[in-house]
Amino acid sequence: MDETLILAEDRLLGPEPKQKDLALHLYRLIADLPLVCPHGHVDPRLFADPDYSFGSPVDLLLIPDHYIFRMLYSQGIALESLGIPRQDGGPVEQDHRKIWQLFAEHFYLFRGTPTGIWLNHAFYHVFGIRQKLNGGSAQAIYDQIAAKLASPEMTPRRLFEQFNIDVLCTTDPATDRLEHHQAIRQSGWKATIRPTFRPDTVVNLDTENWRDHIKQLSEVSGITVESYPTFIQALENRRAYFKTMGAAATDHAALIPCTERLSRAELEIIFDRALCCQATAHDAMRFTGHMLIEMARMSIEDGLVMQLHPGSFRNHNGLIFEGFGRDKGADMPISTEYTRNLKPLLDLYGSDPRLTLILFTLDETSYTRELAPLAGHYPALKLGPPWWFHDSFNGMQRYFDQVMETAGLYNTAGFNDDTRAFPSIPARHDVWRRASANWLAGLVLRGLIDLSDAEEMALDLANGLAKRAYKL
Repeated sequence: MDETLILAEDRLLGPEPKQKDLALHLYRLIADLPLVCPHGHVDPRLFADPDYSFGSPVDLLLIPDHYIFRMLYSQGIALESLGIPRQDGGPVEQDHRKIWQLFAEHFYLFRGTPTGIWLNHAFYHVFGIRQKLNGGSAQAIYDQIAAKLASPEMTPRRLFEQFNIDVLCTTDPATDRLEHHQAIRQSGWKATIRPTFRPDTVVNLDTENWRDHIKQLSEVSGITVESYPTFIQALENRRAYFKTMGAAATDHAALIPCTERLSRAELEIIFDRALCCQATAHDAMRFTGHMLIEMARMSIEDGLVMQLHPGSFRNHNGLIFEGFGRDKGADMPISTEYTRNLKPLLDLYGSDPRLTLILFTLDETSYTRELAPLAGHYPALKLGPPWWFHDSFNGMQRYFDQVMETAGLYNTAGFNDDTRAFPSIPARHDVWRRASANWLAGLVLRGLIDLSDAEEMALDLANGLAKRAYKL
């Protein structure tokens, strides 16, 4: 059996020959364009230290990536055996070669999945690997990656330049002092890395240890948060600071995209209850809904693009949450409704040209029913790309089919990689560019657009839409 790792130039394109040839032409126009990364979760500390080391292949590729270990967990592999740190400091596997061997023996699980595509792209293009990963090749590939990681060209800064990244935005809590962004600036390195303001831990009253986050907000803002008005002042203070550090956007997560405008009296009662640790689940839902409207108001005033990512039931597996904490691959999509839930916000600000609100969804049934019609009408709205579970070639095809006819291409926000796994960034953009070229080729062959239209649209899909949507 051939164990050579091969990445065909025309992968994901076609399969009808005319469409494949045309898609390949369009793909070649955009394949090497700079990467615009307006939303993601790469840790800025990677770039603060010019000599930052990624550690072992396991440190880099496995332990931080919930896409990988959620699949392995689904096959009965304990997270302890993968070296995932426990909340209680309990024992986990420390031998990274043993962890890698276990991963390699189960790499077949990722066949045909986005994670498999991303990893093989990184193996091939970043690490120069030409063997398929399996139990037999595991240790040789581990050695090859480890040797590459020890070389001077494998620092995050050098890879940033090799990946041809034009701009990269991180995602940072409202209480973050942005020391790593400060260090990047002070180092004189010319790369463009911007923070993104993420206030969830202080805005969502049901966040674990919410009072502690409020205390941190008071400390970093210099405003003692002891009431709803001082809370708003502290948030505005932090947003202003993030802007001085180059922030272009805010980011908000909510279980449901419910918005509701509350009276000042209601807000003060709910906030006071929260300060006394007496807020209810209903309080938290209503408060988050009101704060989404407040954040839209602030974005109109300070110009930060607003992003909303609803529909994820976080930490669904209680056993994993208790043992290993947040973001360990157990977040699950739920159905969401936008037309009614967003109406209070849109009544106030949906027609204001100063607001850009980019919507994401984990509920694909909302594409044609709600999101495309909403974005195709309200000037403030744009649709983000397929997100999380749908960040895949098939997910992108469904997105193009379900969204574009009604919303129109130019009411979408292009692509963002939304990743913590830094080496996967080029792979994720490559899949999007191939999916875009394939979709556009189909439109040309059906006579819906001509080739010159397709070429312009390909450029926009590659990075132009994202630049404009995020004002980069």
